[in-house]
Amino acid sequence: MKETIVETPSRWGCEHLIERVLIPTDVLQRRIAELGEQISRDYAGKDLVLVCVLKGGVMFLTDLMRHITIPHEIDFMAITSYGVGARQSTGIVRILMDLQTNIEGRHVLIVEDIVDSGRTLDHILRLLWTRNPATLRVCALLDKKARREIDVPLDYVGFEIPNVFVFGYGLDLDEKFRNLPFVAVLKAEALEAMEGIEGS
Repeated sequence: MKETIVETPSRWGCEHLIERVLIPTDVLQRRIAELGEQISRDYAGKDLVLVCVLKGGVMFLTDLMRHITIPHEIDFMAITSYGVGARQSTGIVRILMDLQTNIEGRHVLIVEDIVDSGRTLDHILRLLWTRNPATLRVCALLDKKARREIDVPLDYVGFEIPNVFVFGYGLDLDEKFRNLPFVAVLKAEALEAMEGIEGS
């Protein structure tokens, strides 16, 4: 994947944190449109439910569903294996909000912002399979394969990314900057400074 030189408007208030823009807005939107078209073809004539994993998946979901041209429903789950300020998953997964929709016999597509260790997604898949969906598949915007600890199936992937700390486009930096329209790499010195503050 081609990386671009950072061209961040100062209005975002985070240019001092960005090493580079990994995936610019136009590239993101073009790939999301392609995913929407593919999903529309694959699920034509099927009872599709999109399950968005909060909070990071919201921006991806809203853009993706604009490009899905078949009737579908949406629902949400909130899962955590991180705390505020945590840079890596604790491995302990908690469900903060469960589905409101009955998915038995229906075609379920999980919409995730990023998959790294695979632990959270594995937990979600195991849980949802107990509810007897007709099919259960995964659409992930970002795949950080270098961090994988559990092998989880990814049926649709936007981008494979290197093992760097990214934020923007739904992904947060201590719950901020989810609103950025691109995916950026955090400067190493910024990450080190933040970890130093947390460890002091």
